[in-house]
Amino acid sequence: MAEGQSAAAEESVDIVAKLKLRMIDHALPLWSKQGWDRATGGFVDRLDQDGRADRHAPRRVFVQARQIYCFAKAAQMGWYPEGREIALKGLDHLLTTAKAPDGRPGFVHALAPDGAVLDPLRDTYDHAFVLLALANVYALDRDAQVRSEIDALLAFLDSRLRSPHGGFLEGLPASMPRRQNPHMHLFEAMIAAFEATHDAAFQNRAGEFFALFLANLYDRQKHVLGEYFEDDWSRIEPVRVEPGHQAEWVWLLKGFERITGCPTGRYRAELLASALRYREATTGCLIDEGDADGNIRRPSRRLWPQSEIAKAWIAQAEAGEAGAADEARAALLRLERHYLRHPLQGGWYDQFDGDGKSLVATIPASSFYHVLCAVVEAEQVLG
Repeated sequence: MAEGQSAAAEESVDIVAKLKLRMIDHALPLWSKQGWDRATGGFVDRLDQDGRADRHAPRRVFVQARQIYCFAKAAQMGWYPEGREIALKGLDHLLTTAKAPDGRPGFVHALAPDGAVLDPLRDTYDHAFVLLALANVYALDRDAQVRSEIDALLAFLDSRLRSPHGGFLEGLPASMPRRQNPHMHLFEAMIAAFEATHDAAFQNRAGEFFALFLANLYDRQKHVLGEYFEDDWSRIEPVRVEPGHQAEWVWLLKGFERITGCPTGRYRAELLASALRYREATTGCLIDEGDADGNIRRPSRRLWPQSEIAKAWIAQAEAGEAGAADEARAALLRLERHYLRHPLQGGWYDQFDGDGKSLVATIPASSFYHVLCAVVEAEQVLG
C-alpha cells in the first residue's frame, strides 16, 4: 500500500473516536452555551462564523426540537451528563412558548426571539421533530408528563392532519405539493417512540409509513424515492431526487427492520445504489439534487446528505454487509474533512457550490441533529 493510502486508511480507522471527541469536547459545549439564549430562553437558530449567537434571527420550532433531541441523545449515550438538564430546559421552553399559544391545538411554526408567535402554521414536519424530541426525553426518565405530551401530539396528528388519501397533510392550513419529507421524519419519530416506550402502537404506526413508502413514495422500477406529489400521491413530473433522502431511508428502513423483524434489505440496497449515483467527482460527496435518471440537477452539496450517506453505510454494516463498515468510515472522513474542519471548534460549513465555495455565511443549528446522529450511530455500530 502506498504511503498516502496507508495514512488515509489509518485516519479512517480513527474517525469514529475523533468525531465522538469533537462532539463531547467542542460541539456540545458550544451549542449548550452560545447556542442557548440565557436572556429569553430557547435555542438560537444560528451562530456567526466566529461563534457569536444571532439573537435576532427567528426561532424555528423544528430547530428547537432538534436541539432538544441532540442534548437528550448525548445524555443517553453518557457523553454529556449536562445534556439531560439542557434537554429538559429546552423542552419546557418549547411547551411554554410554542404549544397552542394562540389557543388552538398543535405547535406553531416559528417564534420571535422574545417568544412571540411569528408564524402560527401547524407544520407536519415540525411536529415530527417535536415527537422525536419527546421520545428521546422520555427515554431518559420515563416521565409520565412527557408521555402525556407524546399522546397529545399523536391525537392532534390523527384528528387534524390525516389525509383521506393516506399519510398526513403538509400542515394546517393544508398546502401543496405533498412531500415525502414530513412522512420520513414521522417514520423516524415512530421508531424512536417505540424504542423509548416499547409500546406496540408505535410499531403499528411505523408500519403505516413503511406501507406508504412501498405504495406511493418509492418508484420500484427506477429505484428512486420521489420528493413531491399531488394530493392523491401521483408523482409530480419531472421527479426530483434528493440523494440525501435516498440515504436517510436506508438507515430508517434498517431501524424499522430492527423493531419489527420485517425484512428491508432489498429496498436498502436499491436506495443506497441510487444515492451513490449522485456524487461530486472531486470530493465524493453527495450533491443536493438530481433527476430520476441519475443526472445531477443541482451540483451544490449540503452537509446533511454527507451525514445521511454515512448513516446508510452504518445501517448496512449493522446488517452485516461486506465492506459496509469501511465505506461508513470513509463517508465519515469526508464529512469531517470537508464540513467539520471549521475555524470555530464545534462549528461546521453548511453548503458548498459546485466549485467548492461556501454558500452559507452562518453556522446553522439545524445541522447539529444530522452530525450528532451520525456520530451516535457510528459509535453504536462501528465502535
